Amino acid sequence: MSVFEKLHSGELYSCNDEALGIEQRKCLDKLYDFNHTRPTEIAKRTKLLKEMFFEIGEGCYVEPPLQANWGGKHVHFGKNIYVNFNLTLVDDTHIFVGDYTKIGPNVTIATAGHPILPELRQQVYQFNLPIKIGRNVWIGAGAIILPGVTIGDNTVIGAGSVVTKDIPDNVVAVGNPCRVLRSITEKDKEFFYRDKKINLS
Repeated sequence: MSVFEKLHSGELYSCNDEALGIEQRKCLDKLYDFNHTRPTEIAKRTKLLKEMFFEIGEGCYVEPPLQANWGGKHVHFGKNIYVNFNLTLVDDTHIFVGDYTKIGPNVTIATAGHPILPELRQQVYQFNLPIKIGRNVWIGAGAIILPGVTIGDNTVIGAGSVVTKDIPDNVVAVGNPCRVLRSITEKDKEFFYRDKKINLS
């Protein structure tokens, strides 16, 4: 198995491999270009994202600065995704994000982990597990999503949450570690925030 295959295998590998470093630096050059675009250069940003990401749908907006280990090389975005500033993608393996998802500022989505055994960490071993975020999810500011997690469709992850385990569809989940607080219910069709009623007229 090549080192590039090991990235996506879930097994331990040395992240000091020189071949990885050469490829990674090419990706980071494009990320640098993206982060140094002007606010008016929307078309340039869109073009760069299409070059950087594994796939990205129409209508996506990513607010710089963006941090990403591989510059988005292993990131799959659906359509109409909104990302606020300072998203960190530890994209050493694949990250999947569904259509219409919104990601608040200062969110971290991390696929990479390191072994507990100190001797292995000293030798710079790591492993990667893919992350899957469903359709129409809202991830609040400062949330952290850890390796191997799946978040279901329509779910809300509260600000500052640390998501260590899978979260199902159609719930509000908060905390450290992140747990389901409640389901999304009929009441949410009437109130958009606490006692504030939905009135779109």
